[in-house]
Amino acid sequence: MAIKAVVFDIGETLTSDTRYWADWATWLGVPQHTMSALVGTVLAQGLDNAEAIRIIKPGCDVPAEWDARRKAGHDEYLDESDLYPDVRAALQQLKDASLWVGVAGNQNLRAGQLLRKLQLPIDGLATSAEWGIAKPKPGFFQHIIDWAPGQPDEILYVGDHPANDITPTRTAGLRAAHIRRGPIGLTTPAPDADWTVNSLTELADILTNRP
Repeated sequence: MAIKAVVFDIGETLTSDTRYWADWATWLGVPQHTMSALVGTVLAQGLDNAEAIRIIKPGCDVPAEWDARRKAGHDEYLDESDLYPDVRAALQQLKDASLWVGVAGNQNLRAGQLLRKLQLPIDGLATSAEWGIAKPKPGFFQHIIDWAPGQPDEILYVGDHPANDITPTRTAGLRAAHIRRGPIGLTTPAPDADWTVNSLTELADILTNRP
């Protein structure tokens, strides 16, 4: 069945996490390469990436730490430089092909506000904080089914994380595309994905039948 809607994950699919973890490294007072190494370690162990923060600051209440950052003027920040270079052109190519394009990922309210300011060529944007449920819980993917046009097998979800993005997407009856970028996307295969691609340009060409 043809794809009618394409919904994209955010972190390490549309945006690089480089700034995010660099800001945490600065806040916690450790070198950026140390922060990156710890994030890679906890992800390789299948743990939540917030564990990297708790390794540096044992017992850390991460939401409370976020509040402290905000009060100190170090809130989350995103701008055009955080987008991967292929994002705008690929999204526009899909839009030009009359596909409905959405963005939905595990992000807080602040990230949703910042992403909307970038005015991407999309039809809709939502975050887990707005929906009140996060991946990989089935309810997140039910939101996508209720939100995007088409039957579940006409909706494609695109993400880098097999356990959070690909497997639960297929379980929900949607189609799935695995993008190989970011520490998890590059090191963890997703054999149940309908497509595995190395860029959003490659995926857009597949979906729009561009040679």
